[in-house]
Amino acid sequence: MGLLREHAPSDHADLPGPATERMLAAAEGRMGICLHADLRTWLLQNSLDLPEEDFDDDVMCCGFDGFPDEGSFFLGVRAMERLYANRSTSCGFDPPDQPDYPFWRNEWIPFLSDQDGWRGKFIDVRDGRVGSWFVGEITVTGEYESMAQYFDSVAQTLTRIADGSSPVCRFTEGRLVWS
Repeated sequence: MGLLREHAPSDHADLPGPATERMLAAAEGRMGICLHADLRTWLLQNSLDLPEEDFDDDVMCCGFDGFPDEGSFFLGVRAMERLYANRSTSCGFDPPDQPDYPFWRNEWIPFLSDQDGWRGKFIDVRDGRVGSWFVGEITVTGEYESMAQYFDSVAQTLTRIADGSSPVCRFTEGRLVWS
């Protein structure tokens, strides 16, 4: 977030503030699962839910498009809950006949998504590893060992953009601009 604030201050200024412990406890109660400590730390610093008046009920996930990459965004608590409710199943994994290689497990909490909820990243509450899903594709677990490792990769991307070595993005007038 420091890199975003430094290089894209206009984008950074648009982001809402943190979640509260009360918000997180209520979300955990509704989802029926405890958030991983890394995710909890992130949300207590950056809950990127859109203001209520900007929330669009016609899309699966709402957020600040274009960060950390074009077409996806970090989820706030409300969007995270909504996508989790859409993905979770009564038996705990999907499909029910593949517990060792599921497309989704209820222990996975999404924290990044596209607008349709078709692809994104999740944290496994059992061990803190970060994985990714794409509907219709095999889910990748353990893509990153932790959210810290994932955010290091985001910081590297923002650094490449800042030094002009990204062919698809640049900072212009305080904003990330994707081509």
